[in-house]
Amino acid sequence: MFVVHPKMNQKTSPKTVIIGAGFAGLSAAITLADSGHSVTVVEKNTEIGGRARVFKKDGFTFDMGPSWYWMPEVMEKFFNQFGKSTADYFELKRLDPSYQVIYGKDDLLSVPADYQSLKQSFEEIEEGSSVQLDKFLAEAQYKYDVGINEFVHKPGLSIFEFMDLKVLKAASKLDLLQSFAKHVRRYFKSPKLLQLLEFPVLFLGAVPKNIPALYSMMNYADIKLGTWYPMGGFGKLAEAMYLLAVEKGVEFKTGTVVKSIEVLDGKAKKVITENGEIDADIVIGAGDYHHIDQHLLPKSLRNYSESYWDKRVMAPSCLLYYIGVNKKLPKLQHHNLFFETDFDTHAKAIYETQQWPENPLYYVCCPSKTDESVAPEAMENLFMLIPVAPGLQDTEEIRAKYFDELVERLEGFCGEKFKENIVSKTTYAYSDFVKDYNAFKGNAYGLANTLGQTAVLKPSIKNKKVKNLYYTGQLTVPGPGVPPAIISGQVVANYIVKHQN
Repeated sequence: MFVVHPKMNQKTSPKTVIIGAGFAGLSAAITLADSGHSVTVVEKNTEIGGRARVFKKDGFTFDMGPSWYWMPEVMEKFFNQFGKSTADYFELKRLDPSYQVIYGKDDLLSVPADYQSLKQSFEEIEEGSSVQLDKFLAEAQYKYDVGINEFVHKPGLSIFEFMDLKVLKAASKLDLLQSFAKHVRRYFKSPKLLQLLEFPVLFLGAVPKNIPALYSMMNYADIKLGTWYPMGGFGKLAEAMYLLAVEKGVEFKTGTVVKSIEVLDGKAKKVITENGEIDADIVIGAGDYHHIDQHLLPKSLRNYSESYWDKRVMAPSCLLYYIGVNKKLPKLQHHNLFFETDFDTHAKAIYETQQWPENPLYYVCCPSKTDESVAPEAMENLFMLIPVAPGLQDTEEIRAKYFDELVERLEGFCGEKFKENIVSKTTYAYSDFVKDYNAFKGNAYGLANTLGQTAVLKPSIKNKKVKNLYYTGQLTVPGPGVPPAIISGQVVANYIVKHQN
């Protein structure tokens, strides 16, 4: 029996088609379905979640993308809007230590969840830094509170959105014009502490000297709000959103490639897929913005020119390895940042010279330290990542070269050999991001968060020539990352609900 949603008139329910089932697409789908829209999500891959897809191999469960669960209140607030909690779908566990930073074989900093313990660790590295950390994080908290509660929920369609007196007053305290590098050096001198505090912005799309000091709010999210883990893997969040979407009546068409968007009289009328046509009153592009803009629309209806896109500054791509090891590696924590080599040299290779790095910094996630379900008994699940410049063509030889280098360095840190114990190996790089996500320049983290690509200066959530075509995700407001992607879906959905009449 068909039950009419209490907010929906069956005859006038708008038919909304969303292209892409990543976090932004799922967020928009749930929000619009709850408001009475008839929503269909079309996804080219057979799994939902976008970059947060999951795959199982050789008894291991691998999260393909996001692994840092930060800003848990953003996800909790999202579910709360619909009478749910994340606890209805998965167990969330705070990690302690949050992560460890490796500066050398026997030189590491374990970052405790307890703030007072962290201050003591800072003090041991640099005298007086514990007091400075209090001051630094007090400013960072203000930026976080304003950013999350005011700025990120703006649709970014007009500068007048920011003319509210409260917002203008807040903006003056956000250090939008000061660089992150200069800001953090007002408080700390130790290279170790600087590396620790600059690492969260490494993935934002520029060297710290070119990132606004606003993003010290990431340090507040890291240190004060903590690093969490959804038991079962990060894919549990995507699964939870999918289940909520289905409960709201959203229809999913996975394994379905969109070929074009049919426009008539200035309105999107159909989404043309390889399996047929889908009628639409509203279309939302939640996949790669560049691909939808440049490949699904005729040239006359595109929001931007190819030259516009070529001038966009992208956040990094990355070289990934999903590894199963049939032994335990005691020296690893859940999250491990390897900073034994020069931070500035690697950052320069990503953002300035745009070439494959020598002696790169890298990251290793070992979720089997926290979650026995992701690996067979007495084995380790490893996710190894090197951030690299977008657009770098990869080859099997390049993948093999860096794999051997990372394993050798990791064996040196662990103090034991394990290469012969590797029982599962999958690599992932530029060409895979393009193939699986149509990712512009093979990016992994979206548009860089530079001052020139903030708010109204990001690609617009609205198509200027097709009145019912919208965009959401990491190439538009508010930016890359899981919490911003979820907020992005809400921003576009709420805008559509507000203006659909």
